[in-house]
Amino acid sequence: MLTAALLLAAVMWGYRMRPTDGVCASMAFIIEDRAERLYVTEGELTSLLQAEGLYPVGRKLDIVSLHRIEKTIAAHPMVRTAECYLTPRNEIKVRLTQRIPLLRVQTPGDAYFIDTDRRVMPVRAAVRDSVLLATGAVGVQMASGPLADFAQWLRNNPFWHQRVHHVRVESPQMVYIYQKGNNPRVVMGNMHDYGKKLAKLRVFMENGAEAAKDKNYTELDLRFKGQVIGRN
Repeated sequence: MLTAALLLAAVMWGYRMRPTDGVCASMAFIIEDRAERLYVTEGELTSLLQAEGLYPVGRKLDIVSLHRIEKTIAAHPMVRTAECYLTPRNEIKVRLTQRIPLLRVQTPGDAYFIDTDRRVMPVRAAVRDSVLLATGAVGVQMASGPLADFAQWLRNNPFWHQRVHHVRVESPQMVYIYQKGNNPRVVMGNMHDYGKKLAKLRVFMENGAEAAKDKNYTELDLRFKGQVIGRN
């Protein structure tokens, strides 16, 4: 049984790595996560390969480079992973996943997403995921570091995820969080210990919400240890 399994694996590896005879009969793209999002289409990928002179259908397999096809598809700005292989019926398939936006950055000079791999991802009309927005003095290093970490933390924290929609950066030491609705904006200071700061704020909100509402605070400052300072 083990010998048969090894033989099958060797045959499939040979199909993938060294196609040496016949002609490519067809090509198919398998977008594994298309039910959740569709940022790239089969037509777009076909056009990309054609533009690069790599579209394989009708070509002899001994001159087709599966590696180059895979590398070209994987370099597409909306593609996260790609695997190219040849089937026993001389069909070339590309199985791929798409990049997942985590944070949207909007500055006076630029606009982009940071994805879940902490890489810059371009803005496209097809990308309609609801993600945290960051504005102001946001550089790529900060966006892909502490702000992306914060965006991921929000996704895993239902209470704050449904409240926070916008982070504004005046400097790395002065970050503001904007809540949905008419709730006060939050002064974070820097992004160190944001979990502890927001835990402190939640206690304040749950225990002193009515008093805070009576005072009509427009800003809540979390920069001071053990304190939430309200301002009108």
